[in-house]
Amino acid sequence: MASANGGVPLERKQAIVSALCKSRSLDATKFLDDAGSDIKSLSVNIMKTAYENNEEFNKWVAFAEKFPSDSEACLKSLSQLNEYLTDYSVLVGGGSKPSDADIIVFSTVHPYLVSLPNTDRNKLPHLLRWVDYIQSTHDFGELFERIVLEKAPFDPPLAKQTAKVDAESSTKKAESSAKKAAPNGKAANSGADSEKKTDSKQASGKPEAATEKKKVPEKVPDDKEKELSVSLLKIQVGLIRKASKHPSADSLLVEEIDVGEGKCRQVVSGLAKFCSPEELTNRLVALITNVKPGKLRDVVSEGLVLCASNADHTVVEPLIVPEGAKFGEIITFAGHEGKPEDVLNPKKKQLDKITPNLFTDDKGVATFKGVPFMSSAGPCTSTIPNAGIK
Repeated sequence: MASANGGVPLERKQAIVSALCKSRSLDATKFLDDAGSDIKSLSVNIMKTAYENNEEFNKWVAFAEKFPSDSEACLKSLSQLNEYLTDYSVLVGGGSKPSDADIIVFSTVHPYLVSLPNTDRNKLPHLLRWVDYIQSTHDFGELFERIVLEKAPFDPPLAKQTAKVDAESSTKKAESSAKKAAPNGKAANSGADSEKKTDSKQASGKPEAATEKKKVPEKVPDDKEKELSVSLLKIQVGLIRKASKHPSADSLLVEEIDVGEGKCRQVVSGLAKFCSPEELTNRLVALITNVKPGKLRDVVSEGLVLCASNADHTVVEPLIVPEGAKFGEIITFAGHEGKPEDVLNPKKKQLDKITPNLFTDDKGVATFKGVPFMSSAGPCTSTIPNAGIK
């Protein structure tokens, strides 16, 4: 067997070159002439070429390089990124695996995103879903966390505004607690006493003030996580006993769905273009049963059938519940065991905040942030991989 530098067989190097080039969509013949080089040099040369020729990767590198510091321009760029992520799980590759471009853009936008007021952050549901996914798949280390906590790269006006709101909120909470705790009408002096104690603690070099300051931002992700938790939804396995066309809307179907309540729920779904009534009859579906009942074209609907959809919404299908699941049982998510709401509050837009985190993986398994929809008979699935679920 022929060999090259260091005794490594030439065929082995050629195989490595072929595999690396295939994975990076490069022409291997351009690198085979250089097979006399060591494996490290060959690999570095191939990776460098791949990045130089990758238009998608370079587009996002340019996005990171040009990302603005001005608060208004920053919010505009974040909104554009949110719009792009409406149809994608990750920035490059078209699948669900984060790329180096995702790491670069995440590291760029994350500090700015966490400094936004809640009112602005709530307008970016797809970006929040993407950020949560990248964080769950990568450990960015202590240095990154310290930079974010110290708000080193934040736009100064935006950072000061956020800090001022946090400080005012913390002060009001402290004063309120002091008034409630003060006995015998001494609450009037609680503000002055608190101020003296704070000065005393700062003079003695004790870290109590710093500890109290850290407690305020810690509550924000907890509240946000609660709002976005899939545990708020009551998703049950339902059996469609009957399906028919909506009396006054060609795009809608009306289903009678049994979830073990003694009587069927009437549900209106926009499935007429994708499924016939006959195809849906006697089919198991995943049904959100704690949505507020409402009318769709004068017909009451008492639930929401969860469906997977491709990016351009030309293919839509109800999630596939595995055979053997019992109608009426609750779909569960490992690690999300909270109690569902009795009825979702439309004003809080809870459903709108949760559904961007529902998607099928590359194998078609239905998930919430990568955690499968589980029935007693196994996970719910779809024939559409990497699809959104609504």
